[in-house]
Amino acid sequence: METAIRIANLRVDYGETPVLKGIDAEVGKGEIAVILGGSGCGKSTLLKTITGLIEPREGRVEILGINTANLDEESQSELAKRLGVMFQYGALLNSLTVGENIALPLEMHTDLPPAQIEQIVRLRLASVSLEGTQDRMPSELSGGMRKRVALARAMALDPEILFCDEPSAGLDPVTAAEIDELLLTLNRALGITIVIVTHELLSIDRLDGRLLMLDEGQVVFSGSVGEAQRSKHDVVYPFFHPGEASS
Repeated sequence: METAIRIANLRVDYGETPVLKGIDAEVGKGEIAVILGGSGCGKSTLLKTITGLIEPREGRVEILGINTANLDEESQSELAKRLGVMFQYGALLNSLTVGENIALPLEMHTDLPPAQIEQIVRLRLASVSLEGTQDRMPSELSGGMRKRVALARAMALDPEILFCDEPSAGLDPVTAAEIDELLLTLNRALGITIVIVTHELLSIDRLDGRLLMLDEGQVVFSGSVGEAQRSKHDVVYPFFHPGEASS
């Protein structure tokens, strides 16, 4: 399997406090990778560092064979076109309509005419079952609908890798399952690599990806969902069997 993301000795500090303490990991092309762990373990920091929102103190991140360190502005823009990010809580711009939110990356990174952008917006909305909502405002949408719009925006440029930060957080169980199914459909139909940060056990089970579990800024487990559920590791076991004592 070709490698989509390679991380080596990644270290990140917040001020004088170390947050990531030497992360090594790889994600294969076409794979679903799930970064998980308890609150404050460093999983969102890891995602933000991979996507370039946080600069590491040490280490190396390669995305699609490109070393992300010290890229010039043009190279950063070219790489950004190949990536999609679904932010936690959607991060939609409330002053823009649904359609304008989805069009934003197309307007920023392409020279497509408005008519073609509008067509892509409609296609992306149809792919998340939100046809006809392009003129609505984010404030008029439910939490689940906002997540779907955020996913449509993240997919606007047909990315090779999709990053999702807590995609089902704050959703009811039915809507959370629908978001997970959308992600699985994208992976199966398009072969897109998906990296997801979550701590939701039901989502982790449904997505059935390769797990990377963090604790105190370090990788304590890497493997399948089944392997994690059978693990007796003193961090892994209570996460997957809350309230039970490890035997």
